[in-house]
Amino acid sequence: MEFTELFSDDADGISEMSEMAESIVREHYDPIIGKAQNDYMIPLFQSKEAIRRQLMEGSRYFFVKDGNRNAGFMAFYPRNGAMYLSKFYLYRSERGKGYARLMLGHVICEAKKAGLDAVELNANRNNPACGIYESLGFKIIRDEKNDIGNGFFMDDHVYRLEIRTEAGA
Repeated sequence: MEFTELFSDDADGISEMSEMAESIVREHYDPIIGKAQNDYMIPLFQSKEAIRRQLMEGSRYFFVKDGNRNAGFMAFYPRNGAMYLSKFYLYRSERGKGYARLMLGHVICEAKKAGLDAVELNANRNNPACGIYESLGFKIIRDEKNDIGNGFFMDDHVYRLEIRTEAGA
């Protein structure tokens, strides 16, 4: 398992990331939130322009690679004293192989390097991945319903994982 960082000056990489993001997000979220909401959200959060903007604003994106092939991707950034995990996706064919634990390990390592003591993420309340987050040690700290425009809402659990940042942790 390898994590390859994407940078804002890598137009080909951003294009590849956007295509992968759209494919995974459509496959995973169309059944959960519906195609119409996904049609609205993908340009806002997964388009080339959105990814480039997020990179410029401090998000760190990583391709998750198994050998030469992409298994998925993740993105995170510091927010309110925690590392906020904004993207954590694997292709359906790559799920159940232990990659999520390895991916989270990378996020935790980067959070520790940044002096942060927690990882947080939002997950749709109906997302089957909620069980995975809970098995990784995340706890629900609150629920949010955020208006994202066009009559759509993100109806989420907010999860937090406390991490140890002292020496030797």
